[in-house]
Amino acid sequence: MEHYQEKTEKLKSKYRAQSFENGLSSEEAKKRLVEDGPNKIESKKTPKWKIFLRQFDNMITYILIAAMAMTLLVGDQTDTLVIGLVVVINAFIGYFQESNAADALAQIQQMLAVEATVYRDNTRSDIPASDLVKGDVVFLEAGDSVPADLRIVQAANLRIQESSLTGETDAVTKSEDDIAETKVPLADQSNMAFTSTSVTNGSGLGVVVATAAETEIGQISTAVAEAKPKETPMMKEIGNLGKGTSIGILIVAVILFILGLFLQIYSLPVLALAVVTMVVGSIPEGLPATTSVILALGVSDMAKNKKTIVKTLPAVETLGAVDVIATDKTGTLTKNEMTMTDIITKNEHYTVTGTGYTPTGDLQLAGKNTAPNVMIKQFLTAGFAANDTELDQDEDGVYQINGEPTDGAFLTAYYKVMGTNKEPDYESLDMLPFDSEYRYIARLVRDQATGEKLLYVKGSPDKIFEMVANNEQDFDQKYWLQRVEELAGSGKRVVAVGVTNVAENVEEVTHELLAQGVDFLGLAGIIDPPRPEVIATLKQLNNAHVQVKMITGDSPVTASAIGQQLGLAEQIHAITGPQWDELDEKQRQQAAEKNQVFARTTPQNKLEIVEALEQTEKVTAMIGDGVNDAPALKTADIGVSMGVKGTDVARDAADMILTDDNFTTMGTAIKEGRRIYDNIKKSILFLLPTSFAEGLIVFFSILFDMPLPLTPSQLLWINMVSAVTIQFAFIFEPAESGIMNRKPRAHGQSMVTKHDVIQMIYVSIIIAVTGLFGHAVLLDQGASQAAASTLMVNIIIGGKIFYLFNIRTANFALSKDILANKKAFLVIGIMLLLQIILTYVPFMQELFSTTGVSATAFILSLLSGVVVFIVVELDKLVRKIILKAE
Repeated sequence: MEHYQEKTEKLKSKYRAQSFENGLSSEEAKKRLVEDGPNKIESKKTPKWKIFLRQFDNMITYILIAAMAMTLLVGDQTDTLVIGLVVVINAFIGYFQESNAADALAQIQQMLAVEATVYRDNTRSDIPASDLVKGDVVFLEAGDSVPADLRIVQAANLRIQESSLTGETDAVTKSEDDIAETKVPLADQSNMAFTSTSVTNGSGLGVVVATAAETEIGQISTAVAEAKPKETPMMKEIGNLGKGTSIGILIVAVILFILGLFLQIYSLPVLALAVVTMVVGSIPEGLPATTSVILALGVSDMAKNKKTIVKTLPAVETLGAVDVIATDKTGTLTKNEMTMTDIITKNEHYTVTGTGYTPTGDLQLAGKNTAPNVMIKQFLTAGFAANDTELDQDEDGVYQINGEPTDGAFLTAYYKVMGTNKEPDYESLDMLPFDSEYRYIARLVRDQATGEKLLYVKGSPDKIFEMVANNEQDFDQKYWLQRVEELAGSGKRVVAVGVTNVAENVEEVTHELLAQGVDFLGLAGIIDPPRPEVIATLKQLNNAHVQVKMITGDSPVTASAIGQQLGLAEQIHAITGPQWDELDEKQRQQAAEKNQVFARTTPQNKLEIVEALEQTEKVTAMIGDGVNDAPALKTADIGVSMGVKGTDVARDAADMILTDDNFTTMGTAIKEGRRIYDNIKKSILFLLPTSFAEGLIVFFSILFDMPLPLTPSQLLWINMVSAVTIQFAFIFEPAESGIMNRKPRAHGQSMVTKHDVIQMIYVSIIIAVTGLFGHAVLLDQGASQAAASTLMVNIIIGGKIFYLFNIRTANFALSKDILANKKAFLVIGIMLLLQIILTYVPFMQELFSTTGVSATAFILSLLSGVVVFIVVELDKLVRKIILKAE
């Protein structure tokens, strides 16, 4: 985007010889509208059918579709139907997960003004904001939404609320004055007005310098559109695991098919079906469904109990891998409620307790409550009078301000010390509103008790000190400027307060009257207080080896002081947006790691900081609530928005929403994410060996020229039904002790260790051998093929049930941990009920080629899984002995 000052220079020549009120001609406006297009931000949505079709774009689905084609070719319609249902179910799970993502661009579009007041052909009129063009002269007044990016050319006490773009709490005073600097942060561009911000006071004229995508919010929308959603770390791991497993199984299948042809074990159709059966049995087709079910239930639990809404399922697990949290300051780490904490008079330094706008607190001197003396009463009355803000309670009894936060801090302090039912007894005569040109506000009043006329003033200390020096010859400006620096160094905004008696004939406030001199009443130290609960959460996150970075539009001094109070790090390092802009890519990566505070940042800076952190292989969470946070929210590994104070754009760009606007929820959410990852890993380590066992059964059957013991539909029943029942138990597994004292898992760390692979191999072999042995014994005893297959299915399920207790904990299964998840027993009961239905219900017998067996045979087949249980527990014992010996 062209720098705003360059645009201003181009405009000067165009308007040098004419009044701004003339505006453009209608013909010129039409010409420019054709050239530049309408002042609209277009949003594009991905068609639902495309979202659905791309759910089939994965290795496991390709293999299942190929298997479905093979079973159809050999005339096995039942297996074709069952495999097809599995493919479709997995696709719908992915479709609903992805299509629930909201459209942030549509929300940005809704923020744009509908109409604009412009001067054209020397006439002021209202036109659709979409018809604005560069060079249009726009009239602004209180209540308007700024319709395009404007260079202010006339301003009368014009103030604009820009917090959604800059993160700054206060409305910004605007003027037509040029700015000498060549690179100015967005928050300091006092002669510019930006699209979607709101006029709170005064009026003015602005010339359009950017429309549509060229505006600041347009650039944000472009950044949001270009930010591609990334695979989460866990989904990458699962994807690689699924891909590697599938490729391995296909290689074995091809070798087996060639070997079968060479040895002429089966006829070609039977051999093809046998190989397809082996592939279907070995492929972990339940993997997507299992992962989605565990994530979905975790998301539901977080929404109900953890005050967190997770919009995309994988995002909940990503929390557990987070290394860095980049967060906005205002309203996230702080309360976004300016609070007076210090009152420094000529003789004493008082403190005021209580935070926020609720008038509950005390005046203290040397740490003890004290009654207000005459000086304090006069100081608070002056701050109350020199004020243009209101403090009210809403329907829920919550105190809110209508006006400037700094003014609200003075009102709240007055009520805290003087009482909520006691307002100053004066008659207001005149007021001089605050303006950035002179940086103070003053009110002329008549004291009802004494009849005196008093002029109260408050504002920037340097301005008030000049007035005081004109009245008090011995006023030590150097001393008081040092006191100002002390307060500012602790992250506080400093406001000076004064008063003077005026003659009876004075009727209005003038600058000349104030310049004659005032009496100094004192300084106020005002802060946007840190949320007290955030400090404890940051300590918890530090223990969990999760860094927190503060990104704000505030000054580096204030932001660093807040960071120190919060405990971001033992030593705070800060960098500003303009300093960041001077760095190259490598330097930015180093700065992103080194600094805890990023001050005076632009929306582009936020995005670049998140990208720099991710380039250093950090899993990054971004927390924000403004429009300016949207690109960074969408780019981060996980974007987190506030549910109450967050803008619609931020909420829709984010992956997760904190419904209570409470940063402390992040600690709980990260713990939950780690727990869910642990349980997903357990479920995968549970699923793979049992799937491999099924493949081995078919493999050995082909190799030794045995009748196929299982059909593809029976294998799919084992994989899919047990995946959404037995593995369902893992969602209820409690977090391991010390889960928040360990480091986040390393970037790119494999989900499966060497020992996990060894364990999967021997568990697969045990289940396969047990199943084949039982199948062979039954056939030798004269049982039918259907009966032998039915019992083999139950043997495999029995192995799964007992292996579930092995995998739930690294400790011995027969310990107190066995009762830690009581719902696991309910899940096992459901699985057993399903096995009874599969075995004895005629419809299921026909669909899955099963048959009824005796109750004794049914029970014994399930109990055969105890072999797996004993071997795995012995493995745990051996490993513990080896670890102790080391």
